[in-house]
Amino acid sequence: MTQPILIMGATSGIGELAVAEALSRDLPVRAFARSAGEMPPRPNLELSPGDARERADLALALEGVSAVIYALGIKERLAMLWEEETLFSESTALLIEEMEKAGVTRLVAVTGFGAGRSRAAMSQVEKLGHRAIIGKPYADKDRQEALITASTLDWTIVRPVILTKGVKSGRVQILTEPRSWRNGLVSRADVAAYLVDAVVEGLNIKQDVVLTR
Repeated sequence: MTQPILIMGATSGIGELAVAEALSRDLPVRAFARSAGEMPPRPNLELSPGDARERADLALALEGVSAVIYALGIKERLAMLWEEETLFSESTALLIEEMEKAGVTRLVAVTGFGAGRSRAAMSQVEKLGHRAIIGKPYADKDRQEALITASTLDWTIVRPVILTKGVKSGRVQILTEPRSWRNGLVSRADVAAYLVDAVVEGLNIKQDVVLTR
């Protein structure tokens, strides 16, 4: 692979680990985040500072890339309980448009267990707690997933369950059938490894999956 993988949300969480995972495989990476310019230089790493809600920043970041890993997140804050969240849907709407213009077809996007169709796999207790605490962000993830599935892209929607700081185990389960979806634990490192696998190996195209241990 000579064209870089664009990793959005590259300076924290799963995105940061996806950068490290791809670089460990000697894959070229273009790291996109508002603070990407502060990342230390590494071989095969190209820095692309930008705002995911700015069309021009996305257009520049997409030039010449082979695929996109979308791993944007938000900082947990008390206002999440009542403030409407729009980052995921707004940035994804722009991203899809700019990917189509640039001729980049492969998108692997991280949402979360409880978003989209996976909400039906939650217990009533899980649904109540989920809605009360992170209902606003997940309502936007619902909108995000709808945009992705309606697009012409070769997409994969990735829904990790409860995230841990554990090391990469290589034992992550990729649940593709809704009847098999369930909550659980999974390390961010295992999720990051799957994201890179999905790009390199063309895994689960046009599928929405749940990742758990």
